[in-house]
Amino acid sequence: MTFTHRHLLGIEHLRPEEIVTVLDLAEEYVDLNRAAQKHSDALAGLTQINMFFENSTRTQASFELAGKRLGADVMNMAMQASSITKGETLIDTAMTLNAMHPDLLVVRHPHSGAVDLLAQKVNCAVLNAGDGRHEHPTQALLDALTIRRAKGRLHRLNIAICGDIAHSRVARSNIILLGKMENRIRLIGPPTLMPAGIAEFGVEVYDDMAKGLEDVDVVMMLRLQRERMDGGFIPSEREYYHRFGLDADKLANAKPDAIVMHPGPMNRGVEIDGTLADDINRSVIQDQVEMGVAVRMAAMDLLARNLRSVQGAA
Repeated sequence: MTFTHRHLLGIEHLRPEEIVTVLDLAEEYVDLNRAAQKHSDALAGLTQINMFFENSTRTQASFELAGKRLGADVMNMAMQASSITKGETLIDTAMTLNAMHPDLLVVRHPHSGAVDLLAQKVNCAVLNAGDGRHEHPTQALLDALTIRRAKGRLHRLNIAICGDIAHSRVARSNIILLGKMENRIRLIGPPTLMPAGIAEFGVEVYDDMAKGLEDVDVVMMLRLQRERMDGGFIPSEREYYHRFGLDADKLANAKPDAIVMHPGPMNRGVEIDGTLADDINRSVIQDQVEMGVAVRMAAMDLLARNLRSVQGAA
């Protein structure tokens, strides 16, 4: 299996064959997670620490469940109540944790690059669970697995990513991954929510949902990142839904078998019509949640194999 990395900090440094390696192993864990006995010993004897400097429900729960199903000793650190609030720096926190000899650190942080900095200061494997506006690699991988299972392939598809592109690390990681896999990517949203220079990423940019969704295979909606907005990016949520919220009329422009995705949590009636989000014939949103556990199991398994290989060589 081709995967040589010590950490998983982003999609940018993964080769297409390494992406396929993660997805293929995740397929095996999908089967395990659907079995009566859901446990493996891939991480037996290893310690996993989840450090979430931002609130998260599904990502933290997914990583915790993934680690426990692989047999790891899992500890969740409530960083909002930690020494960080007393003035301790991220590097001091990293050094303290390093002295406890963890094997896997799962980190979510509000500042871009913080997880990379932490990875430079510890001896264990580090997984980026989202850093600022930078990347969210396991979300892109689980989205890729969901698309591959629904469409039977992960290349040469027309994929639309819609909404708050500017503030979304999910969008960035997906643009990188889907581009590596030879897909045609369209970004749809208001100009105020498009990052400067985005066309340089080799994507097509639209500010009209009807035109942007024409003949697409996959419609990926994004959450409005209100917590990252410091100004008037949209006139109102009602106006935003009218122009950029996904409903049956707008989806009719896509291919008849186009799938609908959303990384969650959803703002129903803002980014997506609630009935459409629950439509089992079009929506794969619940599949994304299921794939998240399997992908995170695969990523931690691969990193643990590399960790043990290094330790064995030493």
